[in-house]
Amino acid sequence: MSTDRTLRDFAELIRSGDVLPADLRAPGPLKIGVDLGTANLVLAVLDAANRPVAGTTYRSTVVRDGIVVDYIGAVRAVREMKAALEERLGEPLIRAAAAIPPGIHSGSTKAIGNVVEAADFELAEIVDEPAAAARFLGIADGAVVDVGGGTTGISVLKGGEVLASFDEATGGTHMTLVLAGARGVSFEEAEAEKLDPAAERDVFAVIRPVADKMASIVARFLEAYPDLDSVHIVGGACSFSDFEQVFAKQTGRRIVKPAEPLLVTPLGIAMFPQATGEK
Repeated sequence: MSTDRTLRDFAELIRSGDVLPADLRAPGPLKIGVDLGTANLVLAVLDAANRPVAGTTYRSTVVRDGIVVDYIGAVRAVREMKAALEERLGEPLIRAAAAIPPGIHSGSTKAIGNVVEAADFELAEIVDEPAAAARFLGIADGAVVDVGGGTTGISVLKGGEVLASFDEATGGTHMTLVLAGARGVSFEEAEAEKLDPAAERDVFAVIRPVADKMASIVARFLEAYPDLDSVHIVGGACSFSDFEQVFAKQTGRRIVKPAEPLLVTPLGIAMFPQATGEK
């Protein structure tokens, strides 16, 4: 199954509240990815063959730039999402992985893991967000840029291993702040306008300087990798139709954006190796 097809199937499971029937799932334990983003929390449930089984999202501000700023709120939100999916599935969710932006402080990494465990999951692993995205996309060699609500993370991979990574505190939240300033409205009003598909063209004209800044950061980082032809971009903040054009112009590389870019990293997080030795 293609990655875009998988992403669309997962998005439909989230929108509809449906689950993949048990008789269509691969045998084995379910795997869960917990994506604690700045703007969105996402829980992804996969079967043992890494096919989407169920999922849910939650708009929240409990995490900022990869740092848990409301620990109790984060635990409560993940517990509620877990309980909702367990009710849909009719079975407990046991083991989950989480992710962090590249270069985050070890204390913040521990806090992310603590949230997952306090929400009554066994913690499988904590992975860098761009590396998780690369895992889902099947990228062994190349660059992945994860444009989240609070940060833009970049990872360069070779042979499936991360050669280098970098994280910059610029993301969707900064787009909203620029839009709010330009419109003279509250952050909440600007966020609602940013997320309105009907307003996309007008919004992007205002927040394009933020996208330009993200692209210039990526371009500078990739100067050390002149032979790298393609850059894959994921994350909710890159959903604008013209986003790829900005990155292509700044980087001079081919830009690849999958369907439903917000959902790439959560699915990659959930694709953690099983204890049986899966690689």
